[in-house]
Amino acid sequence: MTCKEQIDEIRRASRYDKFKQILHPHEVGLMLNNMKNALLFDNLPSGYEAQDPNDSFLLALAIKSKAHYLVTGDKKAGLLMLKTIGQTRIISTSAFYGKIG
Repeated sequence: MTCKEQIDEIRRASRYDKFKQILHPHEVGLMLNNMKNALLFDNLPSGYEAQDPNDSFLLALAIKSKAHYLVTGDKKAGLLMLKTIGQTRIISTSAFYGKIG
């Protein structure tokens, strides 16, 4: 499940210098094209505010999709401090990997 905001965010973030070495443009393009085939939510609910306003859509997407987990590696955004939003647990990538690994 995804939304236009997430696709736009991945496209934008993939151009950051810190990701250019590990995310090659053709791989990002392939991933984004595949994501367009996913369940695409629009009209996300309003009223969900993250510490970083650019991440608020993630909270709304978690609610709309009834996700079990919101997985993030971004410690600065403050999402991990929330721990939950609705029924969704917010966890780090390493904690999620520990659950499925």
